[in-house]
Amino acid sequence: MTLKIYGIAASRAIRPLWAAEELGLPYEHVPLHYASPEAKAPAYLAINPNGMVPAIDDDGLVLYESLAITLYLARRHAGRVLWDGTARQDALILQWTLWAATMVEPLTTQLAQHTRLLPQAQRDPAQAAAALAALRKPLAVLDAHCARQPYLLGDSFTVADLNLAAVLHRLADLDAADLANVAAWHQRCVARPAAQRAFALRQKTA
Repeated sequence: MTLKIYGIAASRAIRPLWAAEELGLPYEHVPLHYASPEAKAPAYLAINPNGMVPAIDDDGLVLYESLAITLYLARRHAGRVLWDGTARQDALILQWTLWAATMVEPLTTQLAQHTRLLPQAQRDPAQAAAALAALRKPLAVLDAHCARQPYLLGDSFTVADLNLAAVLHRLADLDAADLANVAAWHQRCVARPAAQRAFALRQKTA
């Protein structure tokens, strides 16, 4: 076993955990809590100087940033699942991953912080409402796209779907009848056996 994944599953570490499960990779899971003293201790800062999770050590390659990790794992094992290695697919995977990181995740983070992550006294309903309103435009773009095909790149699930579905998981309970295509696509992604195995780790490490 050469792959070690740091971070509790109830964090962005769910992304590399899900990727490893999809790829059938043996790995060691180190359930490091992002708020623990160990995350700021010298031993872990030598792995991720930001003191955040996730991080991986893959046979000596140390890497952090969850979306970079999933792209690396999928690309390294291209042809197995998640990534077929063609230039066309490379471009589309990067497009949707960067779209998730820039157009969606800042808003989902803001919404989650001000609805359930921050202590009650620090939550600002106005910021939550603003994030939800701003999300409507990119989610409408995604809904129109998902109406045309089952997955982001066509008929097959790829790391682009994994990355975006993981970013949007905080919105899994969003009640929006006008986003039925997004909801159906997201359900297809998270219902995959590998996703279920990864998300089950949340209960084990909570």
